[in-house]
Amino acid sequence: MKSNTLILHTAALFIMPLQLMFSVFLLFRGHDEPGGGFIGGLVASGAFVLYAFAFGARKTRSILRVAPRDLLAAGLLFAIASTIPAFLTGQPMLTAHWWELPLPGDNYLKLSTPLIFDIGVYAAVLGTIMTFVMNLMESDE
Repeated sequence: MKSNTLILHTAALFIMPLQLMFSVFLLFRGHDEPGGGFIGGLVASGAFVLYAFAFGARKTRSILRVAPRDLLAAGLLFAIASTIPAFLTGQPMLTAHWWELPLPGDNYLKLSTPLIFDIGVYAAVLGTIMTFVMNLMESDE
């Protein structure tokens, strides 16, 4: 199911990078305000689905660079890995842990288990939707 319209091809090439940047913004915004891994993954998958409608499943697989099922599995592993610090300290399963890593100057990089969990959800949602869409598109070809 590949489209041959110039408008769709051009729109997909311009909109896809913007959608992917917005999905990453939603991923990182999710701790304090609405957003997070789920909605970020939905927006990212929307970008890849638009590209797939314009250029086909084969080109979309090449631009994705990772098999969607592998992305799904990696997302689940990230989500499970976010529970390990709480397990090691004897706390309830999804207790948040925060780390501050020093950067040059007086700056710190703040990492947390909720961010690791959200990244896992992002990858799992993207992998799930892309697995469905790619399988449907390839069965139609």
